[in-house]
Amino acid sequence: MTGGFKEELGEGGFGCVYKGKLRSGRSAAIKLLGKSKANGQDFINEVATIGRIHHTNVVQLVGFCAEGSKRALVYDFMPNGSLNNFIFSQERSVSLSWEKLHEISLGVAHGIEYLHRGCEMQILHFDIKPHNILLDEHFTPKVADFGLARLCPTNESLKSLTAAGGTIGYMAPELFYKNIGRVSYKADVYSFGMLLLEMAGRRKNLNPLAERCSEIYWPDWVRDQVSNEKAIEIGDGSTEEEQKIVKKMVIVGLWCIQMNPLNRPAMNEVVEMLEGDMESLQLPPRPVLNLDEKPMNTCGESSSMSDYSSESVSLLENA
Repeated sequence: MTGGFKEELGEGGFGCVYKGKLRSGRSAAIKLLGKSKANGQDFINEVATIGRIHHTNVVQLVGFCAEGSKRALVYDFMPNGSLNNFIFSQERSVSLSWEKLHEISLGVAHGIEYLHRGCEMQILHFDIKPHNILLDEHFTPKVADFGLARLCPTNESLKSLTAAGGTIGYMAPELFYKNIGRVSYKADVYSFGMLLLEMAGRRKNLNPLAERCSEIYWPDWVRDQVSNEKAIEIGDGSTEEEQKIVKKMVIVGLWCIQMNPLNRPAMNEVVEMLEGDMESLQLPPRPVLNLDEKPMNTCGESSSMSDYSSESVSLLENA
């Protein structure tokens, strides 16, 4: 399929991805998995979860190959690569407009909402980040890379999560600190919030080389800007409408990264917030941990923060 692995598309934590062509003439991305750390569990996870999914904002698994210890996953080819290249690279010939970035963020939110609510089993991704959002020829976003995903039966309790992982900077605090709360789909909400803030800033959330000390951690800096009703710097010549789009993405992102999982909106609420008017959104409190506080409201109205399923996952320390 790959013609001897001629064209490498990228490399991730689970192996290399190559461009290939199927017998039908259709282009594909072949993800060749490296040596598994968990007896092939990452391969099984990906096939078991993604194989049952059909959604416009989730990458489509075409098939898989297994020969001896070698494993490969075959996906639809995404000609525009990952979102990572468009929000961080200054060298891209194509620059995405704020309208398009907002559209992409909404598509990603729909994809994650589908994983949480649209399948027979609730799917927790655990690795939402720009690198794992792929863009097709029309820049439609697709959530990809399900190597860390977990299935959570909606009518049963998934008792333990023994191999939680992810990427530093996008991982929810409850994955590190057991006393914050149970690990649930709200961990994906946190990761999406970090993604959204990076899209709004077109920069990494943590930049030790920032010119001003206050800008090293972008979420804190931009929250202060919004709370003081200052304009967010998004480049010369930006319109009032573009300013509103960025402000909306920032406020929604800040809701998603609340430390206490109970204070984060569910993904259906995130979709509503991104689709709604910016004026109806309230700025959330600064993300600090206070285990006694009650769940906050996103829009000043009564808002259901209840879990999609009352069951969630408790994190056990690895042996």
